[in-house]
Amino acid sequence: MSGDEQQNEYQGDMQPEVDNPVSSDAQQPQDLEMGDDAAVEVPIVEDIPAEIPAVDATETAETTADGSAAPSQESTEETTDALQQKLEGVTGQYMRIAADFDNFRKRTEREKSDLEQRVKRETISELLPVIDSFERAKSHINPQTEEEINIQKSYQGVYKQLVDCLKRIGVAPMRAQGKEFDPNLHEAIMREPTDQFTEGEVMEELVNGYMIGDLVLRHAMVKVAAPAEPMLTSEENSPETLDSQAVE
Repeated sequence: MSGDEQQNEYQGDMQPEVDNPVSSDAQQPQDLEMGDDAAVEVPIVEDIPAEIPAVDATETAETTADGSAAPSQESTEETTDALQQKLEGVTGQYMRIAADFDNFRKRTEREKSDLEQRVKRETISELLPVIDSFERAKSHINPQTEEEINIQKSYQGVYKQLVDCLKRIGVAPMRAQGKEFDPNLHEAIMREPTDQFTEGEVMEELVNGYMIGDLVLRHAMVKVAAPAEPMLTSEENSPETLDSQAVE
């Protein structure tokens, strides 16, 4: 035996025999905490199968997150149809409500306009006799002195102011004289035979009529022309003619 072989054999005899050598540093602190006599539990790893069974995608799709079966295509279509019918019903109800509201708004606006016109007509109708009084006073009074002229100018100024105010709110006189008689606008007080006017023509406006827009505030009281009576000639007025007519 050579010297190298004797040295290796000697070193091998010097190494102590260890039954469970510690190969990882991570186990040393655990051994210190648990003590030298603590037992170490080693988990048992079962045999892993060589092949993992494939998961059926159809079965997975038919389940929901909570594990219950997902709805089928037929039930989904039924749900969609039900929701569609419900939507159509709500939409129809909304359209009916919108139409009712629009009709209510139009009716309210129309009633408001009619009320305003009625109140306006009633108020103005109360003022028309005052205008008539001013016009009669103007036609009957003939001022002579300077004081009378000043008084006439004063009340005529009030009359003019009142007429201008009525014009601004749409009131206008009819001016019926010389026009064809219209029962919708005129009220015939008398008929007078004449050959200066055609039959049915307004000869004179006795009481002025007024309108506001297209509405009649007060009908004009007028005198209407009637056909002129035929004139009898001298021969027709003779006694012989009258006697012959009496015999007949």
